[in-house]
Amino acid sequence: MPRVLIADDNADARELLRDHLEAWGFEVLEARDGQEALISAARYLPDAILLDVQMPCLDGFAVLHKLREDERLSATPALAVTACVWNGTRDRALRAGFDACFAKPVDFPALREELHRLLPAARPFRAAAKGVA
Repeated sequence: MPRVLIADDNADARELLRDHLEAWGFEVLEARDGQEALISAARYLPDAILLDVQMPCLDGFAVLHKLREDERLSATPALAVTACVWNGTRDRALRAGFDACFAKPVDFPALREELHRLLPAARPFRAAAKGVA
């Protein structure tokens, strides 16, 4: 079962992402801030990481930078999730090395497709569960 780490300081946002990811067949790990995200990533070596761009302790950009310095995590797909796409955050995220960037509220069918593209060996989520796009 592929493992995804969600790092977001908003509990409701984490819950919504978790519900969809679990319905698609992922094991889900959660972190409430950037520091927790780094600790969990190093401990559990997830297959992909969803990072809120604006978090306490370390923002998503700082977390991404540290992930890319760790040889065990440097190739792990990292997807930015942000409420601030209007100010150029999406372009900044892609230039910083995120594999994709999603605006909140998240387009779940697009997220599922992106995870399918980034994790071709992890196919249990290929078809959405009933009622979960």
